[in-house]
Amino acid sequence: MARVLLLFADGVGLGGEDAAVNPFIAAKLPVLTGLIGEPITATSAPLRGARASLTGVDALLGVDGTPQSGTGQATLLTGRNAAELHGSHFGPWVPSRLRTLVRDDSILLQARRAGHVVGFANAYPEEVKQLGDDAASLPSDAPGRDSRKRRVPAFLRAGPPLAAIGADLLTRHTPELERGDAVASELTNEGWREQLKRTNVPIISAADAGRNLARIASRHHFTLFAHYTTDYVGHQQNLDAAVATLEKLDAFLGGLVAESDDDLLTIVVSDHGNIEDVRVGHTRNPAIGLVIGPGHASVAARLTSLTDVAPVILDVLTP
Repeated sequence: MARVLLLFADGVGLGGEDAAVNPFIAAKLPVLTGLIGEPITATSAPLRGARASLTGVDALLGVDGTPQSGTGQATLLTGRNAAELHGSHFGPWVPSRLRTLVRDDSILLQARRAGHVVGFANAYPEEVKQLGDDAASLPSDAPGRDSRKRRVPAFLRAGPPLAAIGADLLTRHTPELERGDAVASELTNEGWREQLKRTNVPIISAADAGRNLARIASRHHFTLFAHYTTDYVGHQQNLDAAVATLEKLDAFLGGLVAESDDDLLTIVVSDHGNIEDVRVGHTRNPAIGLVIGPGHASVAARLTSLTDVAPVILDVLTP
């Protein structure tokens, strides 16, 4: 049975071939180029390489408008069309009335119920864990409607931590990050030192962060890791910043691939497009679907929509 790592990269789509607007063309990405053999663009997909396959994943979900993070993340984590359930694309956070869906029926909890050993690799500050239940059950998206909204960190209303809360997997904090048994969402730990004043947390390279993630994944049947910087930088609409972000992600993938066991299937997927076109914010482009490892071609062929991610992973885990 293959082990599966779901690497969620926020706001990464498949764009065009113009280096002036698409940082995937302007950046130096030796790991991705080595895996795929071609640039990461819409015209490259679908593409089957020797070690990896690239596909475009539909993020529109049959709903008018531009895809957003909240409903996109809820969809890929549950297999349910959250944009259709909500009546529109919604973000940046999971809509209030869909938070219990993500908390109680995510791929993390479904895999645990099926008897698999499951891990959430992201590190979160230990002081926010007590607020997790509030983040999963807020009744309204209207500002000020509920006093708890003012004390729940916004980032806990994103899909991955909500899913981790529901599966009782929001368990990696400062000590785990210090010893390399967790990974910061921004990869190299600067934010933990600068913003959270965790000066004992070492600054590491992106490649070392990838190696840490590979070691974490080796201890589970299914592991989830979420990276948000790609969407944050995409909103800046700055080509140089986007290039630097993708080059760091490429180095991270290099460390991950180099350290991964032969039985690890890595699925890199996003919730919507953004960083691939610096002229705009979110796009209607297909989300990236990059599958690395055993059986990559057959798995990539099944990832046509965000609704496919969770059920395909469960199928791979239980052949």
